[in-house]
Amino acid sequence: MNVMRTAMLLAFMTALFMGVGFLIGGTGGMMIALVIAAGMNLFSYWNSDKMVLRMHHAVEVDEQNAPEYYGIVRDLAARAGLPMPKVYLIQNDQPNAFATGRNPQNAAVAASTGLLQRLSPQEVAAVMAHELAHVENRDTLTMTITATLAGAISMLGNFAMFFGGGNRENSNPLGFIGVLIAMIVAPFAAMIVQMAISRTREYAADRRGAQICGNPLWLASALNKIARGAQQIVNEDAERNPASAPLFIINPLSGRGADNLFSTHPSTDNRIAALEAMVEEFRQAPPAPRQANAPEPPIDDDEPREDRPNPWGRDGASRKGPWA
Repeated sequence: MNVMRTAMLLAFMTALFMGVGFLIGGTGGMMIALVIAAGMNLFSYWNSDKMVLRMHHAVEVDEQNAPEYYGIVRDLAARAGLPMPKVYLIQNDQPNAFATGRNPQNAAVAASTGLLQRLSPQEVAAVMAHELAHVENRDTLTMTITATLAGAISMLGNFAMFFGGGNRENSNPLGFIGVLIAMIVAPFAAMIVQMAISRTREYAADRRGAQICGNPLWLASALNKIARGAQQIVNEDAERNPASAPLFIINPLSGRGADNLFSTHPSTDNRIAALEAMVEEFRQAPPAPRQANAPEPPIDDDEPREDRPNPWGRDGASRKGPWA
């Protein structure tokens, strides 16, 4: 199903890209757009993860410069039976996180400095478990490629006037009206991505993430804090690249949580309610099987203990970590 969904999304986005090309330059513009789209599909498959990470100025970290953050991801990946992904840090005060990569063997997870500063280690673990669930479900390929293509469609629409509007002799059969249609369609490219990528993947990732970290209430608490942070703190990189919004655990563009057709994410309140409903199910169900030698879930407390290594940097560093 994931392979079929990815293929359908790519076909849809390619057709949309060609349609915008047709509206700008007629048949010739459509053929040029087809060639560009084919190249972008191939390029995006191999490089979309790198592009998204670069958009948000993510920096790769390791066990030396972010020991507990890296350790949390490593332990969760072991519990889920996944290959260790690359771990990135985003210098941004808005608490948020996302995953990317074409498959589990080439995956990456990224968390913002705001997330690490504002959430407890247990909440961070729950968030990263959610992102690993996306990796496990192979949602990341669909999200990153469609985000890349949507960004290209928006760019093409923004340049529609320059390439088509001033040339009355172009082969666009609709003339200036076609250019206007392309310019109107382009701003809705992000909403097309939102509709194309089913929001049910967030509920599935929430559920699987709760299973990986071992406590649905950790993720419920994290979602509440992240949603409030998104309302209060502007993510400038996300505002400049709105097509990447569906990648994040909470919409970085606004704090709106209403369930509607054009929302990138389900209602945060609905997601929290679904996680809270899982508590009794977790209590009654037998412990989920773990991979051999997989670590136990993080200790269930609200604050880091004094005898625990500093969560966000080298031992003895401030909570703000080595990037401060």
